[in-house]
Amino acid sequence: MFSKKSNSISTKATNTKLITANLNQNLSEITAIFKDDRDFSIRHFHFSGTVPAALVYLNTLVDQDMIAQSVLKALKQQQNGGNQLANNINKTVMEEIIYPTEIQESNNLTTVVNSIIQGHTIILIAGHTSAYYLSTYKIPERSVTQPESEQVIRGPHDGFVENLATNISLIRYRLSNQSLRITPKELGKQTKTKIAVLYVENLVDNNVREEVEHRLNAITTNRILDTSYLEQLIQDRPRSPFPQLLYTERPDVIVGNLLEGRVAIMTDGSPGGLIAPATITQFIQTSSDYNQNFMISSFIRLIRVLALILSLVTPSFYVAVVSYHPELIPTRFAIAITSGRTGVPFALIMEVFIMEIIMEILREATIRMPKQIGNAISIVGVLVIGQAAVEAGFVSPLTVVFVAITTIGSFATPNYSMGFSFRLLRFFSLLLTGLLGFYGFMISWMIIMNHLLSLRSFGVPYMSPISPVHWKGLRDSIIKAPIKWLINRQKMNKRNME
Repeated sequence: MFSKKSNSISTKATNTKLITANLNQNLSEITAIFKDDRDFSIRHFHFSGTVPAALVYLNTLVDQDMIAQSVLKALKQQQNGGNQLANNINKTVMEEIIYPTEIQESNNLTTVVNSIIQGHTIILIAGHTSAYYLSTYKIPERSVTQPESEQVIRGPHDGFVENLATNISLIRYRLSNQSLRITPKELGKQTKTKIAVLYVENLVDNNVREEVEHRLNAITTNRILDTSYLEQLIQDRPRSPFPQLLYTERPDVIVGNLLEGRVAIMTDGSPGGLIAPATITQFIQTSSDYNQNFMISSFIRLIRVLALILSLVTPSFYVAVVSYHPELIPTRFAIAITSGRTGVPFALIMEVFIMEIIMEILREATIRMPKQIGNAISIVGVLVIGQAAVEAGFVSPLTVVFVAITTIGSFATPNYSMGFSFRLLRFFSLLLTGLLGFYGFMISWMIIMNHLLSLRSFGVPYMSPISPVHWKGLRDSIIKAPIKWLINRQKMNKRNME
């Protein structure tokens, strides 16, 4: 069901026509549609050694070994013939010959053409007004490895790949539960992308599930090429900088959230899935937290929260204190700051802005370049350029230190989307602070916190369980309680989170 990646194209659509008893006419109709496609193949043979027939498929989408060994060989060796074959051809093909794969029957030419595009192999038999299509879809795919963006020290090291069927098998392997439901959908008028909505029936909040399915059904776009397309189309506040669905490439994360009553959305062709609803505490958690002692996990989570706050606060606080309220600085420290800024040609706010932009450029260059070259660029950028800028009097040493603290803090955020949101808001806070000092600093924080408190993810408050307070939910938020308190915790739903 989920192993087919549809690439149906409107220019190849046919009018509603029926399969006829004339084999050559059927082949001509189909060939006229795929006439310019080099991967379009027709293999003629005689069914049961006497009846003309043909296999039709796109050789780039199918398992040709399966076709040769399990399909074509079986069809040729069928011993029934004459009137017996004509009377029982449906039963013969559907029940007695094709064993290794799913087989369906259709008399609609449009359905047959779309099935070919989806990686099916079509069987056409002379004198028979139906076509049979077999699920023979197969394309090369990479092996299951640990996701580079969600690596752990303790815990499973497998991650999703681009094939939806493989991804679902990884989830089924961990969650052998008869209540697990996988609802298939097809989105994108042109791409016809396969979507799967997963939930555990006896745990999920039906209001959340229905809202997820309603938003997915409302999508009318022409193309869905990745899970990120769905994320942008179904989130509550598209203009918010904060991610409102949790993206993960780890099967164990999906399974853990399904057991807490959430809904997962997966897309064929994407090595990750979305989890809804999502709260802010989920973005500071990792799967390895649950594989360690609760004290260690709690300490690490607190470090992540501190790093996240530092990545947002440090530059603005530095500018506010040094530029507007130097009286708050101890005298000896103030003298060191003043001597360090001697000869710097820019105002402090401009100096910090320039350094922050340079760090973002270096970060982006490191990500986009090959790994070996990227590591070299990061070392050159941090050591050589930073030291040269200080010695040339371009920036002060203290500015380099605070920008470095900010950058390291943003790296400690386990979720890339959340980390990028705080990186973006850092410039907003820095701008207001540069204009208004501590007033601007506090105004920026009030705006950010007000926005966070107003956000909802599929009806669940984004700041839950912190605000509104849910005491049982706090056991697994910024800190983690002992695992025995969490294993049998109550399922996640709106009533629990509000």
